[in-house]
Amino acid sequence: MQLNTIYFYTASILNWIPLLQADKFKHIILSSLIHLVEQKKMKVYGFVIMPNHIHLIWSNLAVNGKEMPHASFMKFTGHAFQKELRLTNSFLLEQFKVERNSRTYQFWQRNALPIELYTRQVLEQKLDYIHTNPLQQHWNLATDPNDYVYSSCSFYEKEDQRYSWLTHYRDDL
Repeated sequence: MQLNTIYFYTASILNWIPLLQADKFKHIILSSLIHLVEQKKMKVYGFVIMPNHIHLIWSNLAVNGKEMPHASFMKFTGHAFQKELRLTNSFLLEQFKVERNSRTYQFWQRNALPIELYTRQVLEQKLDYIHTNPLQQHWNLATDPNDYVYSSCSFYEKEDQRYSWLTHYRDDL
């Protein structure tokens, strides 16, 4: 991923384990995104947190130390998941154990998918997709996309101020 380029990004939890069903793990994701936005390392235009994956529309603005902000996000959330599971659910933590030299646990699958968004039309299509994702029958997380609080939908539809850390895509496109 390049700096100052808007991407649609999908990242999945290892083996599609529904780790993100618990709100405490959703809050780890949100707090990491908010921190990186406040540090002016990234802009987030849209998001949804599903039980076993996330979709983001975001842009990396500046490196965070020696790494890209998206890498910092993935690393920080993985460490925070591990810390939380060590304290509260060692059985679930064991499901994320891997045999690798570089790590003992892995929470995110390695095939995260960034897609560069070249046009406003494509960005709006992806934004609509992520906002309706919780309504899909196999998820059934909400009946109105504005009611699913782990999504940017109400930021766009109702100007929900709890998401004031988001950037409206029309501000940049």
